[in-house]
Amino acid sequence: MGNSTETEGSKSPGESQVPQAASIAYEGDSNEYVILGNAKYKRSELMEAFGGALNPEASPYPVHKFANPAPLGLAAFAFTTFVLSLYNAQAMGITVPNVVVSAATFYGGAMQFMAGVWELALGNTFGATALCSYGSFWLSYAAILIKSFNIGSGYGDDKDMLANATGFFLLSWAIFTLLLVLVTMKSTVAFCSLFFFLFLTFVLLAAGEFSGKVGVTRAGGVVGVITAVLGWYNAYAGAADRNNTYLTVKPILLPGAKLQHT
Repeated sequence: MGNSTETEGSKSPGESQVPQAASIAYEGDSNEYVILGNAKYKRSELMEAFGGALNPEASPYPVHKFANPAPLGLAAFAFTTFVLSLYNAQAMGITVPNVVVSAATFYGGAMQFMAGVWELALGNTFGATALCSYGSFWLSYAAILIKSFNIGSGYGDDKDMLANATGFFLLSWAIFTLLLVLVTMKSTVAFCSLFFFLFLTFVLLAAGEFSGKVGVTRAGGVVGVITAVLGWYNAYAGAADRNNTYLTVKPILLPGAKLQHT
C-alpha cells in the first residue's frame, strides 16, 4: 500500500471541515484513507459530510414536531367576536362598528386563517375547515366595512336592500355553523356549546337585518358575547397543561365522545 504525507496547508476543499492536525497522512492503493492523528477515515465519507444538511443524501430527513394551532385560532376568533358583539349589543352606546376592522383583518381574519392552514399540515380536517372558514368570514366582514371595497355603496341609498343582503350573508354562515354543530356532537360540552351559541348568534343577527328590529340585533350581540367567552375557554383548555399552570381544565365529554391523548 502506498503512504504519503501532506502538510495542513495543502488540504483539498472536501477535507477543510476536519479537525486541525499537525499533518495529514493518506493510505491505500489510491490514497482512499485519511489518517488524522490516531483516527482513520475514508476520503469518501469526509467528502459526503462536506456541505452538512444542504446535502440531501448525507443529511438525515428532518423531523418536526408541530404545535397545536387550535388555541391560537380559537383565541383570535373569541377576541374578534367579543369586540363585534359588544358593538351589536350597543354597549356603552357604541353604534359604529369600524373599530372591529383591524381585529377582523389581522387577528380574527389573517391569524385565524393561518391557524387553519396549520391544521391542514397536521391532517385535521375539521380544524382546517372551521378555522379557515371563520378566518375568511372575518376578512370578508372587514371588507364590507372598508369603504374602498365599495360594497355598501353599491346599494346606493337603498338601505333595505343592503340590510337584506347582509341578512343573507349572515344566514349563510348560520347554515354552515349548524353543520359544524352536528359534527361536534361527540366532542366535549364546551366545544359543542361554542358552535351552538355561534349558530344562535348568526341566526339572531340575520333576523335583526331582515326585520330591522334593533332589539333582535342586540340580542344577537349578547349571545355573541357568550360565544366569545366559550371561545376563550376552549382556547385556554387547549393551551393550559400541567407544565405551565396549576389551573388545568378537565373536559366534560358528550355521549359517545372519546378523549384523545397526544
